Amino acid sequence: MSGIHLSHFQPPATRRDFLRNAGGGFGAIALAGLMADERQHAAASGISQNRPHFFGLARNVIFLFMDGGPSHLDTFDPKPLVNEHAGKPLPPSIKRAITPMGVNENGLLASRRTWKQYGECGLPVSDWYPLVGECADDLCVIRSCTSDALNHVGGVTQMNTGSILAGRPSLGAWVHYGLGSENRNLPGFVVLLDSDREPPGGNRAWGSGFMPAGHQGTRFLPGTQPILHLNPPAEISDERQRRKLEYINQLNREHLASRQGDRELEARIASYELAFQMQAHAPEAVDLTQETRATQDAYGLNDKRTQAFGQNCLLARRLVERGVRFVELYSGSGSKWDAHSKIEQNHTEHCGATDRPIAALLADLRQRGLLEETLVVWGGEFGRTPMSEKGDGRDHNPYGFTMWLAGGGVKGGQIIGSTDEFGMHATERRVHVHSLHATILAALGVDHTELTYALQGRPERATMNEGEIVNEVFG
Repeated sequence: MSGIHLSHFQPPATRRDFLRNAGGGFGAIALAGLMADERQHAAASGISQNRPHFFGLARNVIFLFMDGGPSHLDTFDPKPLVNEHAGKPLPPSIKRAITPMGVNENGLLASRRTWKQYGECGLPVSDWYPLVGECADDLCVIRSCTSDALNHVGGVTQMNTGSILAGRPSLGAWVHYGLGSENRNLPGFVVLLDSDREPPGGNRAWGSGFMPAGHQGTRFLPGTQPILHLNPPAEISDERQRRKLEYINQLNREHLASRQGDRELEARIASYELAFQMQAHAPEAVDLTQETRATQDAYGLNDKRTQAFGQNCLLARRLVERGVRFVELYSGSGSKWDAHSKIEQNHTEHCGATDRPIAALLADLRQRGLLEETLVVWGGEFGRTPMSEKGDGRDHNPYGFTMWLAGGGVKGGQIIGSTDEFGMHATERRVHVHSLHATILAALGVDHTELTYALQGRPERATMNEGEIVNEVFG
């Protein structure tokens, strides 16, 4: 045997060698168990756990929705000619368009804003948003957005679902369907209103449309107790609550066994489980008193004007920090940004209520290393006209308006697109709502053409087979 060479021969392994080499195997077993548990949870909840189609820096989205239509002319898109021609109609060179209140031939309304160039990029921002202006180098301002809606119901619905008509899933539902949630103890899609009034069109703005109900947004209430009935009565123990839930789910599954495909029932079963998990974990997530006094002050929680939206911005940061995939915040819920008259009073109030909280959110995310993986979106359902309505207001303008994005792999400190010299129509690099949605999905690593849901024999897409990624957003 001494003349035979065994090239694969290994000396006997010691116990230490065995443990070291076998550790990878034990780790793989543990990982397999965890992944099986996640798959089981996903199957029970009806929620997918898909991988992105390509690499995207963003893992979460915070959508700051200014309900009612903020004026781009008075915030992020200065138009000096509007003031020069104040009181006169638009010149013949500007195409006339349908407006809800028929203001086509009304005189132009001068903007009273003063403008300052912020950051190294020199981004012009009005005196209604001075603190947001300090974050200019993080902002990618899209000045050429367009939508198809003339009124608020259609506008809010389209900006959230892609269609002016009811019945389609919201963007948050598409994201939840495509990527799932990173936290089984909290909803994957949360909606935060700053009042008890819903936006025009109601909960269709965060609904799941033709998808299972488990993908719809979960609405939290404004104030210090955003989740009602979160804590069970003191006399009911966790064990009793758990047994009760198991019994209810057993009955529901027996009922479902003969009704396969009943998505509403599947979602209801999942909601019971989520509700139980939230009783254990949500109180900590929504407890803003855990934040330092300095943090609370930065968000404006000590100021009555900024308190409501500031609480929601701080809560949004805590939620994405805990893996909530999509958080949508409404400012002026109930169409309160709608300034057909007294725009000075209206926008002074609402810009003042949101400026400090938004700036604090961006700074806080950056400080915690979360901004690169959190896409922040700002805007409303449309903009406002340069023409006057009622002498001191502006009508709806879906033909050219401004949205901005920050974080999530977005190249800040830039302006994309433009409107004409009076701010009425998008001219350069028009960005329809469908393209905006495609770009938001792309930041998450999701290809809007590949994210499909089978409905009655045809593949449905979030962007309704339209739109394109605005690649300039990512530099």
